[in-house]
Amino acid sequence: MATTNVLATSNAVKLNGVSFLSSFSGKPNHYLQPRRLSQTTRRVQTSCLYREAVTSLVTPKTETSRNSDGIGIVRFLEGKSYLVTGATGFLAKVLIEKLLRESLEIGKIFLLMRSKDQESANKRLYDEIISSDLFNLLKQMHGSTYEAFMKSKLIPVIGDIGEDNLGIKSEIANMISEEIDVIISCGGRTTFDDRYDSALSVNALGPDRLLSFGKECKKLKLFLHFSTAYVTGKREGTVLETPLCIGENITSDLNIESELKLASEAVKKFRGRKEVKKLKELGFQRAQHYGWENSYTFTKAIGEAVIHSKRGDLPVVIIRPSVIESSYKEPFPGWIQGTRMADPIILAYAKGQMYDFWGDSQSLLDIIPVDMVANAAIAAMAKHGCGVPELKVYNVTSSSHVNPMRAGELMDLSHQHLCEFPLEETVIDYFKFHISFEDFTSALSNTIMKQERVLVDKEGRGLSKKGKRKLNYFVSLARTYQPYTFFQARFDDTNTTSLIHEMSMEERKMFGFDIKGIDWEHYIVNVHLPGLKKKFLSEKTE
Repeated sequence: MATTNVLATSNAVKLNGVSFLSSFSGKPNHYLQPRRLSQTTRRVQTSCLYREAVTSLVTPKTETSRNSDGIGIVRFLEGKSYLVTGATGFLAKVLIEKLLRESLEIGKIFLLMRSKDQESANKRLYDEIISSDLFNLLKQMHGSTYEAFMKSKLIPVIGDIGEDNLGIKSEIANMISEEIDVIISCGGRTTFDDRYDSALSVNALGPDRLLSFGKECKKLKLFLHFSTAYVTGKREGTVLETPLCIGENITSDLNIESELKLASEAVKKFRGRKEVKKLKELGFQRAQHYGWENSYTFTKAIGEAVIHSKRGDLPVVIIRPSVIESSYKEPFPGWIQGTRMADPIILAYAKGQMYDFWGDSQSLLDIIPVDMVANAAIAAMAKHGCGVPELKVYNVTSSSHVNPMRAGELMDLSHQHLCEFPLEETVIDYFKFHISFEDFTSALSNTIMKQERVLVDKEGRGLSKKGKRKLNYFVSLARTYQPYTFFQARFDDTNTTSLIHEMSMEERKMFGFDIKGIDWEHYIVNVHLPGLKKKFLSEKTE
């Protein structure tokens, strides 16, 4: 569904000194009001419980001179053309918006889209990008010429990274291969319990297909690939910024062709109603067998290994963000699309459906705002887009520093905010994490029992069908999130920190991604939760 153009009916709102537009006009919008929490009792619990004994993994470095030219980001962006996969996704759209806003002399951005024909692709471009409120600043900048500008820069290309030759017609592929300077691999299947055949085709083989196309591009300067910080499968210790390679940091027992054959045989064997369920189970089993949490991180790891082995002399940058959430500042605070990782828990809590979860309140919840990920990618692109044939990995994460977010802190801040600005007419009780799975399911059953006013045993007997579905959903969610709600590893970001130090002061203002500057209380209470609630309320009215 197309997003309504809100310019004509919007109110300007400022968060942390940054103006943006609220689509709720004509009445006070409490959900978008920034507030200052008390510096006494409310903050004490959070700081004492979650901020003690945290040491930084980063070695202090000398600041870059204020007169330095830095990396030369703006200069690099001038006249460059791009091929972007996953272009209508959360991260890609923020990246596209930033490129268009900061580089007035940008070339063309070719957007790979799955569509049945060109008319459908053009409609997707308009509905999902041009009409999105994410681009409101660009609308203000260009005024009446906005649509013409966007259509002159954004070129939808029918294709699919899950198909041979990217599913692009040969004449179109030949045409765009003459123009592209940078390939941005942002597409992928992000469902944790995805069916194995689909995850392999897109996450593992998709990068290979893109690389093959890139080698046909006459003036390609860089292949930029978005992975995930959890790609190594580690849950403890330090996760380094090193490329993944089968036989080195991935066991040599892993044979990609064998995994593809296994998935293909499973598709033939389980045709019918059980197909999806069995293929999801297979993905989980294979991931666990090799030491990964789920099919998503496992197939992303295979994708990285494929890039490492087949890139040849092509310059490659791999960006590994952690849990990407709403924008911190740009193009305005709190913009979000889709349901991000932490949001189902927060929304269920806000609606009074759940007050308990399986996890450790002290576990590291490594959150990173989407605009910082986009800025880091652009800076890395400019640094490495000079044709030097190296592969560089950047962990864009928050747990490396002295102020990482803890799972319990997120829910404490959510409780404080929701008590003052509730999402619905419901009593907000305190949220509790349970180390024991049995304690969690018991507490969850009791909550649902109270809501239904029935007696229930530990297996959920006595609940209505709706109550059992709710119980099963939250238990399934807890199992899926278990690797992250008990996560204790820290991400090294030496490369990312070095990149920041190479930037000029002006570049740091324009393309900032210094995680140390995040005020988590402000971000969660004044930015993320209002943005999440705004999105939830707008979806309810559609």
